[in-house]
Amino acid sequence: MARLTKRQKSNEKKVVEGALPISDAIKTLKKFDGPRFDQTVNVVMHLGVDVKQADQMVRGSVSLPKGIGKAKRVVAFCNADVAKEALAAGAVKAGNEDLVAEIEGGWMDFDVAVASPDIMRVISKLGRTLGPKGLMPSPKNGTVTPNVVQAVQEFAAGKLEYRADKGGNVHGVIGKMSFSESDLEENLKFFIETIEKVKPSAVKGVYIKKISVSGTMTPGVRVEYTAAEAPA
Repeated sequence: MARLTKRQKSNEKKVVEGALPISDAIKTLKKFDGPRFDQTVNVVMHLGVDVKQADQMVRGSVSLPKGIGKAKRVVAFCNADVAKEALAAGAVKAGNEDLVAEIEGGWMDFDVAVASPDIMRVISKLGRTLGPKGLMPSPKNGTVTPNVVQAVQEFAAGKLEYRADKGGNVHGVIGKMSFSESDLEENLKFFIETIEKVKPSAVKGVYIKKISVSGTMTPGVRVEYTAAEAPA
């Protein structure tokens, strides 16, 4: 068994059993000893969904009110007349067949890909390359849109994509540890409310089962959540 570091031992003493209200959870998270770099603050929500059922998939995108403290590298699949505007809006690269060819050649230095609907036929060949990495543009998360320039602006500024994994967990970033407690609280509330609003109608019983927040290198803190159970 690996020996605990001094920081880990110190943080173990600060772990609180049970779930806490949002404000107390953020305060507790802030008390943990962390590394010298500015940690990312993550949230995980365990949902009562069966993602094997198409009508229970939870997927989308959200812009948090206080941002996430990190810019994203965005590429835009669009026609030449839009490409210049997309680049001016923050895209690292923008194009049509030329961009497709570059990615087929192995270039993958980006976090998000957005596309206009008329270009999807051109980039369909990238499905096997981008799909497994979660980078294939999709209308479901707002990355396929007629307004490519606006999408580039939003995602470059930190707009988040979320998707329930095989275990029914939705992961998200709500900011940096350097954010004020109030900003982290506001972002966390907004993220939870967003997931509440996209509850699939096919889901019965408890929808949000568990919420936890943590820093990149801190223990997790359970967040208190109460909701009436839906009729079976």
